[in-house]
Amino acid sequence: MSYVLEGDLLEVCDCNVLCPCWIGEDPDNGTCESSLAYHFRSGTIDGVDVSGLVVASTVKIPGNVLNGGWRRQLFVDERASDLQMAAIVDTLTGQKGGPLVDLAALIGEELEAKRAALTFEIVEGKGTLRVGDVIEAVMEPYRGPTGEVTTLNESIFTTIPGAPAYVAKAEIFRMRNAELGLDVDLKGHNAIQGSFRFEC
Repeated sequence: MSYVLEGDLLEVCDCNVLCPCWIGEDPDNGTCESSLAYHFRSGTIDGVDVSGLVVASTVKIPGNVLNGGWRRQLFVDERASDLQMAAIVDTLTGQKGGPLVDLAALIGEELEAKRAALTFEIVEGKGTLRVGDVIEAVMEPYRGPTGEVTTLNESIFTTIPGAPAYVAKAEIFRMRNAELGLDVDLKGHNAIQGSFRFEC
């Protein structure tokens, strides 16, 4: 089992800015309802090329992020072949080992993965994520006095192990997933952006 995946992350949730989950504190609302997406700029999983594809998720976290028990559903790029989809799902659910195992271990219930039309764009720092009729989010990172993005490093929890996270805010976050009981419609709440390299 082996993979090398490089790309970008967009993540948004219903916590205020900055989401306390990343530093191991309880979510602002007692629970956390979130979505994240990985865009593979380049990547192979056991020899299967997944470059250019996107995988997103909707997540219900019942309490402190580190305690697990999450309910999650993955949405794989509709352009993926059956082989590519299986490789991506196996990797995200921890079956391929490596740095994504710890994240997968927090999932208490994994709903069946679905295909979806996915839009993942980052233009001049502004990130846009759309997943069929399930998710719409638009976000942009905070910047310091020099114009550089504000980063979060060495946090106790991360969805991009080994890389800094860009602290951001979502001007739009709409998420609907009846299977998880999610119906979110917010403006001005937490978002995270970043880049990653996962290798196993």
